[in-house]
Amino acid sequence: MTKLSKFPITAKWPAQHPERIQLYSLPTPNGVKVSIMLEETGLPYEAHLVDFGKNDQMTPEFLSLSPNNKIPAILDPKGPGGKPLALFESGAILVYLAGKSGRFMPKSDAGRYETLQWLMFQMGGIGPMFGQLGFFHKFAGKDYEDKRPRDRYVAESKRLLGVLDKHLEGRKWIMGKDYSIADIATFPWVRNLIGFYGAGDLVGFGEFKNVQRVLDAFVARPAVVRGLNIPARP
Repeated sequence: MTKLSKFPITAKWPAQHPERIQLYSLPTPNGVKVSIMLEETGLPYEAHLVDFGKNDQMTPEFLSLSPNNKIPAILDPKGPGGKPLALFESGAILVYLAGKSGRFMPKSDAGRYETLQWLMFQMGGIGPMFGQLGFFHKFAGKDYEDKRPRDRYVAESKRLLGVLDKHLEGRKWIMGKDYSIADIATFPWVRNLIGFYGAGDLVGFGEFKNVQRVLDAFVARPAVVRGLNIPARP
């Protein structure tokens, strides 16, 4: 196994357990996707906090692993062929960890593609739209007299919740009876929308009973409870 010291990121975040997956993250909706997945699978890992307050994400060490300066990122010392593998982008990491662990991804080809379909629904829709709504509602929206940008994201977020709610009718999880990476990707963002962003009333969250039901089941899972706080904030 090649030593992790050849990766510049380990100069800033030294590995205390170099035989484990190294996670570089922050407990945001995108970040906790991976910590929850790691907790669910039981794969050994070591978490490192990327502190946005200190602009850690813009340091050369972090950019060497995640050139888009976004969390999360991982470094697996035992990647394919026994060689270290570095990955950024939360969706790609979830797919990789599902393959490595053999969990939370259907075995059939059709099931895998359907799961990836809902993963992309989160990556391309729910994440960006909920994030923009949070920006205009909780953060800088007060600086904009014109409320059309905010209202655009409110309307699109409601539409996406409606799509998800309809799909979940009669289903335990997004893929039916089986919990998957589609749920792990999606429900941290739903939780953040109504929690941290405080936009539940704005989007009429009470209308989406199936989304509420599955969110409640998601946040009750012990691995989710743990993963939502990893890495711990300072």
